[in-house]
Amino acid sequence: MKNDMLAKDMYLTDGGIETTLIFHNGVDLPEFAAFPLLAHETGRDLLIEYYEQYIQIAAQRNVGFILESPTWRASAKWAKLLGYNAEDVSRFNAMAIDLLKVLKVRHESPSLPMLISGCIGPQDDGYSPSERMSAKEAELYHQHQINALVDAGVDMVTAITMTYPEEAIGIVNAAKKAGVPAVIGFTVETDGRLPVGVPLPDAIERVDREAQGGPIYYMLNCAHPDHFDLSSNAWLDRIGGVRANASRMSHAELDESEELDDGDPEEFGALHAELKSKLKNLRVIGGCCGTDHRHVGCAAKLCT
Repeated sequence: MKNDMLAKDMYLTDGGIETTLIFHNGVDLPEFAAFPLLAHETGRDLLIEYYEQYIQIAAQRNVGFILESPTWRASAKWAKLLGYNAEDVSRFNAMAIDLLKVLKVRHESPSLPMLISGCIGPQDDGYSPSERMSAKEAELYHQHQINALVDAGVDMVTAITMTYPEEAIGIVNAAKKAGVPAVIGFTVETDGRLPVGVPLPDAIERVDREAQGGPIYYMLNCAHPDHFDLSSNAWLDRIGGVRANASRMSHAELDESEELDDGDPEEFGALHAELKSKLKNLRVIGGCCGTDHRHVGCAAKLCT
């Protein structure tokens, strides 16, 4: 793990924020965007309640916690689809970090260190991108949001559900330009390859080679643990985090599903214990689609 900034041996983070809000809290999230909730007190209170469930688990397990901002969709393209402009993008990203700062002041202690991470989502669909940017185009696209997050005071930025290497390279370079470390979370299909067909080891090797300094670590993201192919050893020590899905369904099946498949939290935890035995630098565990505090709690119990 490069430029190690994690003081604890293990950190937790949250689960599938969007699926939790939609299916458990009954919140309508157009374009799967959680950041508009920051615009009103009811939404902010709901977000605080959401994060505090996970913080409580971290406190009980005596591990650190990464506060990941609800800004996966808070970039130019998605904001525009929701009726917001560039100034709104900056404002919402700042509001998200301000909310996380409140939580950090409220809960951080010597035994519960916290980092604030600015969440970056893909410019296109997170499962099946219809258009692909060059690394330079991706850098230019994501620079505005990353600058807003850095100005607001993040410790790092984390790109979640990256589907192809060029966008990941652009994000790392934009973060480098803004002076903040970056984490890259690649998602994979049921065959262990990125949605564009690139093998995960090849994607990691390319980003490490072409991005300025590379990310501080990579994350396995938005797929069931069974879909992670860990048969190759060359790149495993670059995996520092896992945010897996609860469901074994493919991305296409998840897109078509109108009901939540939250899997089995206890099995989810056991599978993470297996992952930890294979990934010597795994230090960040959370969840993605379909997961909630139960899943992260089970994983924490068996991995800490």
